[in-house]
Amino acid sequence: MEENQSNQNNNNQTETSQTFKSANPIVTETSYKEFRNSEKRPKSSGSGFGKTVVLPFFCGILGTALVIGTCISVPSIKEQIIRQLVTTNNTSTNDENNSSSTNINTQLISLQGYSDTGVGVAKKVQPSIVAITVEYSVNSIFNRTPSKATARGSGIIISEDGYILTNNHVINSSNSSNNSFYEIGKANKVTVKLYNDDTEYQGEIIGTDSQTDLAVIKIDKTGLTAAELGDSDSVQVGEFSMAMGSPLGLDNSVTAGIISAVNREVSDEDGNKYIAIQTDAAINSGNSGGALVNSKGQVIGVNTLKLSGTSVEGIGFAIPINATKDIYNQLIQYSKVKRPYVGIGGSDLTKEIADQYRLALDVGVYVRSVDDFSAAEKAGIKPGDIIIEAEGKKITTMDELNEIKNKKQIGDTLKLKIHRDGKEKEVTVTLQEQP
Repeated sequence: MEENQSNQNNNNQTETSQTFKSANPIVTETSYKEFRNSEKRPKSSGSGFGKTVVLPFFCGILGTALVIGTCISVPSIKEQIIRQLVTTNNTSTNDENNSSSTNINTQLISLQGYSDTGVGVAKKVQPSIVAITVEYSVNSIFNRTPSKATARGSGIIISEDGYILTNNHVINSSNSSNNSFYEIGKANKVTVKLYNDDTEYQGEIIGTDSQTDLAVIKIDKTGLTAAELGDSDSVQVGEFSMAMGSPLGLDNSVTAGIISAVNREVSDEDGNKYIAIQTDAAINSGNSGGALVNSKGQVIGVNTLKLSGTSVEGIGFAIPINATKDIYNQLIQYSKVKRPYVGIGGSDLTKEIADQYRLALDVGVYVRSVDDFSAAEKAGIKPGDIIIEAEGKKITTMDELNEIKNKKQIGDTLKLKIHRDGKEKEVTVTLQEQP
């Protein structure tokens, strides 16, 4: 038993010696103590590592934080830092989805910059906007003596010698009156007030056009500030817009918003159709004839219509300024707009109407009447004909026929295809001036 224990002890000693031997072949009892002491020495050098590595590292972090904090407290430096961050973020976003975000401007814009734009636009354009007051005679079935009524609107100075562009319905309110109890006559007096000028100038009606709802008046004054006209064909949805005029008699008012839509087809109370610019800048009664301008202070439209109602908000319309240029030039030159004229009275022929009267055709323009001595009569068009094509293009409505016709000049020819007695026939109309 003791022998076994002795052998076991010897074996343990042998294993221990082997263990240390594999670590260090010359370890003795004395050297082992020294070895153990040597293992503790690196702990004493920890303070040196902290001084040479850790402390400078944290000091560097602290210094960086102080520098960044100081920079951010300076507005100009802060703006540069934010702009750089936005640019960096935008670059990485473009790399991930280049096709959808390359054309999107993600730069930050300060409210001060937006405010300065509005202030600058207002200062530039307001001297070119006028307030218009029109006096009418009103004949009523209740009064034998005509009474007087006034209407207010706005206008845009288009020349320094006093020509002003406005809406026809501002000058001719009789065109929009459908009340059977009274009749509004033509304007008896037109008064114009300029920006920052209390003088009332007498306005002369130069010409009006109900089809486009445009009119030109003139005052006897020179040296006026004519508005700068922009390019309404380049207007984009979402861009800045400002409406200027005299809503509800509040002269020199401005409202701002964005362009909500372009090439919007709208109709007025008289059934006239317009291709208009839509905006959410507030347009109210009295804004008619005023200017819709862009961020450069250029007039891009003439404020004309608005939708109103308890469930409607921020829907106004303006006639694109490019569409007004030929009109107001003709109004100044001729006091009217010269348009090509066919000379028919027509109705839209729908499939339902064709089925009702058992007609072979389902779409086209049904000729109800032909004016005497008109271009249509001279071309041989007769009542009962159905116009199915104009200039090689199929048509289904009078609006489509007029759109093609209005692109031509007086004296031009218009090729039509008609359906008569079950047969198709081509005729050529030489357009006349509309009487």
